[in-house]
Amino acid sequence: MTDYTSDTPVTRHKPPRTEFMIYFGIIFLAALPLAVLAWVLSALRGGTMTNKGPMSRAWSQARIITPMIFSA
Repeated sequence: MTDYTSDTPVTRHKPPRTEFMIYFGIIFLAALPLAVLAWVLSALRGGTMTNKGPMSRAWSQARIITPMIFSA
């Protein structure tokens, strides 16, 4: 019987693949109008501009959603 647990491969960080970047761009562009709307509504309700702008909101949403697609 062979023991596969003792010779586990070392995982290395892979550079982003083209497919991942395409999905990221699509999700970012889809999240951008919603992020602008949320930012405007929060500015109107709070009366001040928030620290996190619409680009940052959309970018963080794309960073959360895109890996979920590839891990499924």
